Amino acid sequence: MKKCVCLIGKPNVGKSTIFNKLIKEKKSIIMDEPGITRDRIYGVVSYNDKKFSLIDTGGLTFDNGNFDKEIKMQAELAMDASDMILFVVDGKNGLDSTDLYIRNLLLKTKKEVIVLVNKIDNKARMDNLYEFFELGFEKVMPISGEHNIGFKELLEELTKDIRNTDEIDNHIPRFCVIGRPNVGKSSLINAILNEERAIVSDVAGTTRDAIDTKFTYDKKDYIIVDTAGLRKKGRIYEDVEKYSYLRSIKAIEESDVCVVVISAEDGILEHDKHILGYAIDAGKGVVLVINKWDKVNDSDSAIKIWKKKIANEFQFAPYIKVVFLSALTKKRIHLLMPEILSAYENNHKEIKTSLLNNVIMDAVSFKIPPSYKGKRLKIYFVSETGINPPKFTFQVNNKGLLHFSYERYLENKIRENFDFSGTPIVLQFKNKNEKE
Repeated sequence: MKKCVCLIGKPNVGKSTIFNKLIKEKKSIIMDEPGITRDRIYGVVSYNDKKFSLIDTGGLTFDNGNFDKEIKMQAELAMDASDMILFVVDGKNGLDSTDLYIRNLLLKTKKEVIVLVNKIDNKARMDNLYEFFELGFEKVMPISGEHNIGFKELLEELTKDIRNTDEIDNHIPRFCVIGRPNVGKSSLINAILNEERAIVSDVAGTTRDAIDTKFTYDKKDYIIVDTAGLRKKGRIYEDVEKYSYLRSIKAIEESDVCVVVISAEDGILEHDKHILGYAIDAGKGVVLVINKWDKVNDSDSAIKIWKKKIANEFQFAPYIKVVFLSALTKKRIHLLMPEILSAYENNHKEIKTSLLNNVIMDAVSFKIPPSYKGKRLKIYFVSETGINPPKFTFQVNNKGLLHFSYERYLENKIRENFDFSGTPIVLQFKNKNEKE
């Protein structure tokens, strides 16, 4: 079960502290638009091989009978996109009128709500917990963001109905199409489906929401998702666009492969790199599509030039798969689905532990880790401990001795020996006998 959870509450109750603890301080997306004191922050929480999306929101303030309009709007968008709401209240100072107004707002959503009573770090405050049942919600949990109390119980509650990522089920692979507005995302989906399913227009922003379509390819079922164009953060003005942005980011998280579309007419822009970064940060398989190839003269020489551009502009992801095509004329469209499926398979690939260890030990023998103050990194054992994206855990003597250049060397050796094109991989280093 996919799950999206949001944090709601008035200012200074500790929402951001709780958010950072849950996502382990790795912020995924920060929306920074003019006129909003503090916008949604979007991240992913992992616990016991289970994942869910988490949204932090600005503090809701109630003055002269009204919430701050824009803060309320962005909070409502977050609540609407969520399956569950964490209502954070102050266990030190107790309830006030703002908490009661927020309570009324939450009751209207009909969503499941857990009241998180923050700053509960001593017995006296724990004894006052009953006060917060007056809000009328069934679940009330004590927590202390500052002292890291109650997080295990909270995570157990939030993940109890989520299946482990390594459980085998009848999962239908999902591919989302992302990119800037007006690069031809909807046209590309229509070309893949061979029918007019999505609205196609030259007006940027025609697609306002993430649209799922089930289809069959080579006798197997797949789901393809069209998304709203991802604009630069400072150019998101309309309320509906802010909602579309959030839905697009959520579509990335829920997909297995992201097809990043770039217009051959516009070339590679800085924002294209950011969009690709969203997919890579989420650990998804990635295929880069250079669309509108029908507008290019002398395509053979153009491909050579474009490949050099891509290698230069996307140095941070040299493993991405690239397809040059025209969604309008369907030229080269037949090349896309095989690359998507390859990226999906590589994103879910599992390597035998014995083969993996042979490769790593050979790599270490060929290039010994550099020494630091007379000490040297030793690698005892490596195993693949996750997929989507593939994750490799190294048992070492002291992970503090690892230099980033040597980590990159090990990743390159893994990629040289096993095909992980089209997907990021994660290398994790743990001291011997270190617990999860």
